[in-house]
Amino acid sequence: MNEKRPLTDKQKEILKFIYQSVNASNLPPTLREIGSHFGYSSTGTTRDHLRALARKGYIRIAANKSRAIELVKEALFSFPILGKVQAGLPTLAVENIEGYLDLHSLVFSDESIFALKVRGDSMSEAGIMPDDLVLVKKQSMAQVGETVVALIGEEATVKRLNRKGDGYVLAPANPKYEPIPVSDDVSILGKVISVIRRYS
Repeated sequence: MNEKRPLTDKQKEILKFIYQSVNASNLPPTLREIGSHFGYSSTGTTRDHLRALARKGYIRIAANKSRAIELVKEALFSFPILGKVQAGLPTLAVENIEGYLDLHSLVFSDESIFALKVRGDSMSEAGIMPDDLVLVKKQSMAQVGETVVALIGEEATVKRLNRKGDGYVLAPANPKYEPIPVSDDVSILGKVISVIRRYS
């Protein structure tokens, strides 16, 4: 699958409406049903949005059919796996897309979410093991107690953000490792929102 291009807000709304229709009745909506739902007076506007969704790889459109829309679920539910993150000592953060993670339980992809493969065992007591995938929501701030992916200089690590005295530390969940003080060269890349274990 080619890398997805981002959707406009309206395209996201239409894609969600199509998904909900298929999920409710096992049938995609017609052009007129989509147009009626969004208040379009002609089918031309609907067709333009559907063509854009098809170009971006989220749907397929069959010719000469009333209910011609087919969801492309590999595109609909995928998040980029951006490489590996160290659960142990920090490792160089290189943002190479290694593939895509399919999550069919979500309504559709959120462009602020990405996945990282875990290396090391410093978060093992928090249930984050080597080769797990952590699903990360991009954000630059986090609350105390949240598990985060942090950048230390040019190196990334997954740890829990804790308070210590007047400052903060990136705390491991394994007594073999020491907390890392949060200093000016530490920045939060995102919050871990899920851990996924894949079995071969």
